[in-house]
This record gives sequence, C-alpha cells and structure tokens, in this order.
Amino acid sequence: MRTNELILYKNMEEGQLLQDMVFLMEEYENEYYNREDLAALLADVVNGLIELAVSHGFEGNLWQDYLTYLLASNENAYSTSCEIVGAVDGSINTAALHDFAIFKELFDYDFREMEAVFETDLLSLICDYQGISGHGKVFNQRIRDRICSLSRSLSEAPDAGVFKERVTKFYQEFGVGKLGLHKAFRVEHTEEGVKIVPITKIAHVHLDDLVGYEIAKKKLVDNTEAFVKGRKANNCLLYGDAGTGKSSSIKAVLNQYYDQGLRMIEIYKHQFQDLNDVIAQIKDRNYKFIIYMDDLSFEEFEIEYKYLKAVIEGGLEKKPDNILIYATSNRRHLIRETFRDKQDRDEELHTNDTVQEKLSLVARFGVTIYYGKPEKKEFQKIVLELAKRNHIEMPEDQLLLEAGRWELNHGGLSGRTAQQFIDYLAGMEV
Repeated sequence: MRTNELILYKNMEEGQLLQDMVFLMEEYENEYYNREDLAALLADVVNGLIELAVSHGFEGNLWQDYLTYLLASNENAYSTSCEIVGAVDGSINTAALHDFAIFKELFDYDFREMEAVFETDLLSLICDYQGISGHGKVFNQRIRDRICSLSRSLSEAPDAGVFKERVTKFYQEFGVGKLGLHKAFRVEHTEEGVKIVPITKIAHVHLDDLVGYEIAKKKLVDNTEAFVKGRKANNCLLYGDAGTGKSSSIKAVLNQYYDQGLRMIEIYKHQFQDLNDVIAQIKDRNYKFIIYMDDLSFEEFEIEYKYLKAVIEGGLEKKPDNILIYATSNRRHLIRETFRDKQDRDEELHTNDTVQEKLSLVARFGVTIYYGKPEKKEFQKIVLELAKRNHIEMPEDQLLLEAGRWELNHGGLSGRTAQQFIDYLAGMEV
C-alpha cells in the first residue's frame, strides 16, 4: 500500500490504526515476522475499530467507515479550501487526486486472503458490523449518518475521479474537521493553549417554536441572513426580561443557518482574555462564526468587558468579516451603573468619563433587540399554543386558570414559565 506517498492527507489524528493495518496488509505473509505478533497486532486493530464504532456510532464496514472518518476530519490545504465553497481550481487538485487514488485502494482492499492466513473471522466481523443501538458519544446521529452515508458512497465509486468528486461535495455541504461536522463549540484553556471543543448535544429549537416576538425574531433573522450571505451585518445584543426567549432565539438561528456554513462558539466572560486566540483559530476558515455570550453583564469591579471592547472595535487588528458577536443580557447597558455615577461632583469631567466608559460597550453592538415580558393575554396565547403542540387535552378555561395559578408561584409572566407549566402537565399525563 502507498500510504507513505500521501501528499495532503499526512499526519492524521487517529491515524495509528491506518498505519498498523497497512503494515499488516504489506507484511502478513512475510516469514521474517513472528506470526503470533502479527495476529496480536491484527487483534489490536480490530479492537480499535470496534472501540471507534461504539464511541462514534459507526456500523457496516468499519474499515471503510474509519477511512471516511479520516477524510472527513483531516484539515489540510485541499479540504479547508473546499469547505462550504466546493471544488477549487489549481494544481492542488492533482495532489488531491493522487491521494484519493491511494484511499480508493485502501477502500477496495480484499481482506479474505489475510483472513485465511490468520485463520480468523475477525476481518469478516469488521466488514459487516452490526452497531449498538444509538449514535455513540462523540457524534450525534446527524453527523454519524452523514459519515456512514459517505462511506457507502465512496465504496461504490468506480474510480479515483468519482471518489474525489464525492469527497469534495461532502466538504462543500458539511465542511471538514470539527468545525465542519459540529454546529456549536465551547472554549477550554488547556496546557497546550486555548482549545475550541465541540458541543455534541444542543437543543434543536427553531424560531417557530418561540411563540410571539415576531418583530424581534425578524430583526435577528435579517441580520443573521445578511451575515451568512456575505453582506454587511452587525453584532447583536438581545436584552430584556428573563425567560422571554433570548437564548432560544440565538440557538434557533444556528439551527436554521447551519447548512449555510454558520457555526457558534459559546464563551464566558472569564474567558474574554482568550478571545484573540479563538479568533486567530477561525478567522481564515470558510465558515461564518457567531461568538455567543449568554447572560452577559458586569459588576462595577469587573474589568473583563475591556477585553470585549477591544475585540469588537478599537484594537489595531480589524475584526474578521466571518465573525460576529451575539450576546444576551437582562441589562440594557450591560455594566452595572449606580446613582453615584451620575451625581454632580467637583470632578464633573471625570464623572462623565466614567459614565461614557460604561456605555461604550453596548454602543459597539450595532443591533439591539428587546425581548419584553408578555402581557397576560400574550401569556395565555403562548400557553394555548404550547398546549396544542404538546397535545394537552384540557378545557381551555381550566387550562388558562391553572396557567394563571402556576405563573403566580413560578416566576411570573414569561415564555419560560409557560413552557414549564406545559412540561408539568405533560409529565402528569398517564
């Protein structure tokens, strides 16, 4: 096998199984090596493929699933050029075709002779593996299904050219690596530095799930759509009362525009000093990134907002065009103000400077969207709609009466309270 001739797909993470299997393909009949050692290595490779199948939810031909996983995960000059935008021009295509010809040889390898030599059925096991119910811990079902589907498609490719076309189409539709395969991410500070880590389980909320707030949702959608389509767009601040759907709206636009290349990175205010490192890792990719800050607010003694101000606007380096910041807050001005800030004192100029310093952060959000607490009639409308969606069978008068009692004892009028009430009723049904 010619894996040592790979040009673009080199030094792949989790590539040890590939190296070990290729060694077996080349040496399993070589009398120089102890047969028991080779059999032990084969058992280790099969073990690794099964472990990968359980953790990632793979099934069918595990060898081909593994190769497909490597292709879908490897961020190199070709894959990152093709993500979201599709096929590219230039000599890099020659190098890519060369590598895909090698991968096709690996896909088409017939294990029957090796299996006969080792007198084992382990290779038949990995070529027709029946998966455990579920999609594994690393990938959600959507990602697992896409990789397994690509694996089957590549196994049927008649030549390296078609193989290349199908992989490139995958890069265009879904992207490559962790940024392509996942929707949302969080930030971790490790010994190696700042790391962007996928969030594998996120709420599959959609904008239609949020009853009301049509004007607010439209402003958010219009800004996000402009951003995704490469037009000018603004950073967004969603502010207002608790439980009114601010965070749900942002999660919903992620689900709505993910297939158009939108990704989201959640970051907390104690991580703002890592913002520049995060931006450095994503600024040259073909995706559109929303850096998401939930429940953003600062006390007087907290200075993390200064990092945020510099990143949004004011630093020497221009914020990349593929990055926006979306934040939610219960405070309109984000930073806690006191009457002391507004009192006339001897140093009036300095007092004004203090106020302006605190107001300057919110001014850096070009779009501000208000989510207010619903009136009683709006609350009742939300309850009725949620009850209908959840198939709650209860007379309308009784439902609204119970909802009124519930909101009095559970946080007042809000969409969150309405949802909690409906969840309670759904849980009580037999």
